[in-house]
Amino acid sequence: MCGITGFCDFNKTLTAKDISNANQALAHRGPDGEGVEIYETKNALIGFGHKRLSIIDLSEAAKQPMHSADGNVSLILNGEIYNYSEIKIQLTKLGHSFKTKSDTEVIVKAYEQWGVKMVDYFIGMFAFVILDKRKNTLYFFRDRAGVKPFYYYEKNNCILFASELKALHAYPNFKKEIQEKSVSLYFTYGYIPAPYTIFKHTQKVLPGHYLKINLETKQSEEIKYYDVINSYNKPKISIREEEAMEEVEKLMISSFNYRMVSDVPAGVFLSGGYDSSAVAAILQSQSQQKIKTFTIGFEDENYNEATSAKKIAAHIGTDHHEYFCTVKESQEILPQLAEIFDEPFGDSSAIPTILVSRFAKKNVTVALSADGGDEIFAGYNRYSQLATISAYLKNIPRLARSFSGSVLNSVSSHSMPLNSNNIRAISRLSEVFTAKNDYGIYEALNRHFTQKQLKSFLQNPIAVPGLYDEFQPLNKENDFINTVLALDYKTYMADDILVKVDKATMSCGLEGREPFLDHRLIDFVARLPSEMKYNAGNKKYLLKQITHKYVPQNLLDRPKSGFSIPIFEWLKGDLKEYLLEYITEEELAKHGYINIKEAIKIRDGFLAGKSGNEIQVWLILMFQLWWRRWM
Repeated sequence: MCGITGFCDFNKTLTAKDISNANQALAHRGPDGEGVEIYETKNALIGFGHKRLSIIDLSEAAKQPMHSADGNVSLILNGEIYNYSEIKIQLTKLGHSFKTKSDTEVIVKAYEQWGVKMVDYFIGMFAFVILDKRKNTLYFFRDRAGVKPFYYYEKNNCILFASELKALHAYPNFKKEIQEKSVSLYFTYGYIPAPYTIFKHTQKVLPGHYLKINLETKQSEEIKYYDVINSYNKPKISIREEEAMEEVEKLMISSFNYRMVSDVPAGVFLSGGYDSSAVAAILQSQSQQKIKTFTIGFEDENYNEATSAKKIAAHIGTDHHEYFCTVKESQEILPQLAEIFDEPFGDSSAIPTILVSRFAKKNVTVALSADGGDEIFAGYNRYSQLATISAYLKNIPRLARSFSGSVLNSVSSHSMPLNSNNIRAISRLSEVFTAKNDYGIYEALNRHFTQKQLKSFLQNPIAVPGLYDEFQPLNKENDFINTVLALDYKTYMADDILVKVDKATMSCGLEGREPFLDHRLIDFVARLPSEMKYNAGNKKYLLKQITHKYVPQNLLDRPKSGFSIPIFEWLKGDLKEYLLEYITEEELAKHGYINIKEAIKIRDGFLAGKSGNEIQVWLILMFQLWWRRWM
């Protein structure tokens, strides 16, 4: 795991010093080494910068940038190719020789052998850049699920790129201009979905895509090489439950073992839920040595998973480590969030994720996280609610639904107390009734600010595209559950969950790995009927049956919590001062994006004990913290 940065400068004005400055902004991602190189072509200067966190092949021979033997191919990598040993064997048979034991060199040789089709051979998480001097072409690649980030800025004949936005700030030609559409997106969803970022002229490479830049014509093209929608649209598999369990378990074992490949100590985050318990239990069953597991506990028993995690660790026999965080320790993370998440980000579970990452880093350099289990096997509580709503609406004629939605939408927000639960519920219900399909229903229920609320909350609200408007449609073999699973995999998981884990782990130089996000696993499970994931209200049905082979059901069946904290209680108590400092007329007036009167009413309503707007208050606070730090 590492940090990468660099440029493609057709003006030929940027220097190695600029890359070094950007590298320093990524020092937390790679404390073990640094590389900076400049290559000149006829039309451009290409700059590569790399900060190294040594995981596989710790020797100097594996440092980056790395080059082909003839010097025509150069590469920088952030991530891991887990099956590099098998690919290396294939390439050796095809006549290639190797000087290192690193997966980075395998990518170079694979590109020489297969060109861009090399990515089809990779099992891993990655964001990498390849310069092919013979073809006069530059490539930016991002992994299928979007585990590893990739940002780029394109303006005035220059492209800048980096693993994090903060590195782009180090380049003299990067201009911090706010993209107003992204402000609307942030307050709608709580994160800014790819390809958008908070800044103009700045994008994220989409998961499962690569950017191809022709250095002769200066033209760029983004090309899709993988889409999970294609897996969902394949014919559903007719298979007995026992056979499905056997195949899924086999894929999980393979995927989990791949992600333990490392030349440095590795461990597992254990929250005590089904996902992390499955990872830890299966890995321990495959290992002769005790694997290390990590959990954090909290004083408030309503949020404390440590007791359950400890019982599970004792049952499966791991080398378990637990740490009880004080309220003070948790709260001290708050002012650091804007530095770690360098664009507005509204997921408060970032705080416990940072805490458990820092704790694990004291013992290991690699930690496996169980993210993706909910999106693959239908684990979120909202799936039950969504399935019920979808089934109910199908019994109401579309004309009646449309009329009801119009009536609800006509309810004036001034006829009731502002910011009340009633107004938000009515606005949301109106959007649900007028939704044209399951995509629209899901969209309406996932907004933190409804479309109507956003019009009064933002000074210049921009109509934003629905997260699902541009999706390749799912075919009729996919019911509502499979539809929302595919949507969550491509949106919420990629742009919220994976961003959170990458930034949290890398902020302390810890490599986070995602064993559920092996494309072989989702490609198979996507083709299973939804009854094997969501069975008569029983979420994660198939995963639960597999996990019960390793961990008794009585240790696992309890309300879903994960690593969470009582953030909203704190904001009314010890952290109240942040609301009173950042959500004020003076602070809000500094940027002018938010309607000051509306924001203050949301803040005061929250402090007065009105429920229903907690997330809105948090989103405003995170935006304000971000603005002060970066603008």
